[in-house]
Amino acid sequence: QVQLVESGGGLVQAGGSLRLSCAASGRTSSTYAMGWFRQAPGKDRGVVAVITWTGGSTYYANSVKGRFSISRDNAKNTVYLQMNSLKPEDTAVYYCAADSSSQRLFVSNSGAYWGQGTQVTVSS
Repeated sequence: QVQLVESGGGLVQAGGSLRLSCAASGRTSSTYAMGWFRQAPGKDRGVVAVITWTGGSTYYANSVKGRFSISRDNAKNTVYLQMNSLKPEDTAVYYCAADSSSQRLFVSNSGAYWGQGTQVTVSS
């Protein structure tokens, strides 16, 4: 079992930055691929970024490429999402997820473990 807790959300003006964190605990958490997802009101949940358990490969949704960066510190069992040049359309609840397969996270938009989410609101 893996427990995930997100933090770092909040209210920011367009053009600003936020860094989200996801702390993992439980069994062999460092061997999981990790991903960030988001869900805006009235919309389906979608993948934002995924990182393999080694950190050697990362994947991004087209809408955030060049603006967002995912990273991880396995010593701290934490994954980060640095969000720059934020836009109002980035407003959503952001969720962290973990899975043994990075492809399942990125392609299938699913994961074995999920956090409770953190709200990000970008004002215009």
